Amino acid sequence: MSVFVTRRIPAEGLRVLSQDSGCRVQQWDSEEPVPRAELLAGVAGARGLLCLLSDRIDREVLDAAGPGLKVVSTLSVGFDHLALDEIKKRGIRVGYTPDVLTDATAELTVALLLSACRRLPEAAEQVRSGGWTTWKPLWMCGHGLSDSTVGIIGLGRIGQAVARRLKPFGVRKFLYTGSGPKPESAAEFGAEFVPLTRLAEESDFVVVTCALTPATQGMCNKDFFGRMKKTSVFVNTSRGSVVNQEDLYDALATGQIAAAGLDVTTPEPLPTDHPLLSLKNCVILPHIGSATYATRSTMAVLAAKNLLAGLRGEPMPHELKL
Repeated sequence: MSVFVTRRIPAEGLRVLSQDSGCRVQQWDSEEPVPRAELLAGVAGARGLLCLLSDRIDREVLDAAGPGLKVVSTLSVGFDHLALDEIKKRGIRVGYTPDVLTDATAELTVALLLSACRRLPEAAEQVRSGGWTTWKPLWMCGHGLSDSTVGIIGLGRIGQAVARRLKPFGVRKFLYTGSGPKPESAAEFGAEFVPLTRLAEESDFVVVTCALTPATQGMCNKDFFGRMKKTSVFVNTSRGSVVNQEDLYDALATGQIAAAGLDVTTPEPLPTDHPLLSLKNCVILPHIGSATYATRSTMAVLAAKNLLAGLRGEPMPHELKL
């Protein structure tokens, strides 16, 4: 069975595929994304496709693959890069990699929040540039978590893991919003389900960990930021399209909110001349939420096992039900 892998992946995942005697692997062996023409050529005649979140798997790709394509396995927890309606129409199964990146992404979310609220990149730059002259009572002051209110947009696996890590910092209250209340999940943190508007108004820290859906696209916009406190900090580790970046820039530049931390943007990578990169109170990372060696290796193995199980007609470890 022919399988196309769209990128160089951790060796552990590729080994799972290579050791399967019935699997013939073709790979785009590069750290950089596969060019569109190479993707279309590589997938032709394949029965399985292992892709990344940066690969747009649309009708054109599915047509190029032909009717023999049975499985798409994505090395990601998100799947907004897949044309799911078209995939479902063709009876193609989809595997993905939830759960295994929860802890790594939650750790990164907390690190990003602390970097933004305590102005760590700005302070480090002052050391390098000679701006550190003496101890000053108000120099490089930021905002702390102790006795604060944290609002979480999307109390799923990652949202809960973030709350679990923030609670020992002395957070006074957790608020959350989403498609509906999750009383069992919220009980651990005493979190209160509230409308998005109230979360914006009352939170000292807003953390976005929801999925990208038509309902959440552009949800954090001018009205949202206008309701936030001037001392509040905004953090997004979900998907860039949840945020209207022009409105976020205005909120940061005018002092409507204190700071922001982003691990996801639109587009990715963010152009180096983007206005957000000109702001000292905006920390931007290159989508590294799951970037630990152990997590990426586990993701690759799971994606490979999903692919092989799908090709054999067996239950996948993690299948996206269409």
